[in-house]
Amino acid sequence: MNTRTSTGAGSSTARGPEIVARVGIALGAAVLVCFVTGLLSHWIQHPPHWFWWPANPAWLYRLTQGLHVISGVAAIPLLLVKLWAVYPRLFQRPLIGPPLRALERGSIALLVGATIFQLSTGLLNTAQYYPWKFFFPTTHYAMAYVVVGALAVHLAVKLPVIRKALSRPVDSDPDTPSASPADTSGHHRVSRRVVLVAAGLSATAATLAVAGQTVPFLRWAAVLAPRSGQGPQGVPVNRSAKAAGISEHARALDYRLTVIVGDQRRGFSRAELLALPQASARLPIACVEGWSASADWSGVRLRDLLAAVGAYRGGDVRFTSLERGGLYNSSLLPQRHAVDTNTLVALSLNGETLDLDHGYPCRLIAPNRPGVLQTKWLSAIEVLT
Repeated sequence: MNTRTSTGAGSSTARGPEIVARVGIALGAAVLVCFVTGLLSHWIQHPPHWFWWPANPAWLYRLTQGLHVISGVAAIPLLLVKLWAVYPRLFQRPLIGPPLRALERGSIALLVGATIFQLSTGLLNTAQYYPWKFFFPTTHYAMAYVVVGALAVHLAVKLPVIRKALSRPVDSDPDTPSASPADTSGHHRVSRRVVLVAAGLSATAATLAVAGQTVPFLRWAAVLAPRSGQGPQGVPVNRSAKAAGISEHARALDYRLTVIVGDQRRGFSRAELLALPQASARLPIACVEGWSASADWSGVRLRDLLAAVGAYRGGDVRFTSLERGGLYNSSLLPQRHAVDTNTLVALSLNGETLDLDHGYPCRLIAPNRPGVLQTKWLSAIEVLT
């Protein structure tokens, strides 16, 4: 299979298997990192019975979600370069042909379509812009398997071509194997190297443009990042109190946090929560959309709060928000997180009373968890048996 094309009599473009294979390796690596980190995020939120996610290190989820978005963004220029390198072949006749060719073209069509869908919708998700009707998390999760499946078929079909292409220098021409680099057209060789360099630079630039959402010292370069640490008390906000419709309930003078441990039940006002032994922890809060920020949280350790009601004998803990609607108005905290020293019912953020948009009068903050599961505006905490 030859992806070379001619732009004129005797002239060659930079397109060729040598370019396609090398850019494809970088693209494949980015897609696989994006796939694995995306699976982790989905399984943390919707855990299969066999899945186990640790409470520490506290920065692990921040790392995986940063990699998820960064690898996805880096894949965009790599995909464009690869499509540029192969697109003449996409229109070659016959369109279908014998079974092997049909399998090859089918896998390419599925791979290209699914990858473009994943990268474009994922990018829009980081900006919280949803010009579609489908439920993004479920669709994004399902399409990830389509991408990886099509990639596996594509690699199996193309493996011989890839191996041959990688065994040759990028500026080689298998049609004239005896030719030395100096004998080969300078336009031909330089163009291929330029394409490779351009692909690397564009992927690096794309990475820098968003990496500052996760890596604080790169925030100066995150010119395309939807969020780079701005927000009340120095922490971004995804869902405000106004959007959640809880402002009045959160400020109500008769507010009580109901805590249930076994057959014991007790209500706590915010003042009563402040009167309990206080603890502090510096924890990152990380969003599935790629941004994260470290902050100093203060409040009551969850295990101390549970002990103030009754004997905690183990089990997961359910947190319920004042918010009546919304996808994340409750969350389930596994036992290993519930007993962690740094798991707090937070009352303060960065030395100040918790802002209403950050969950006033109190919220959950636990290490190594997605931000959407750090339930805000708590109304109830219940130990499940």
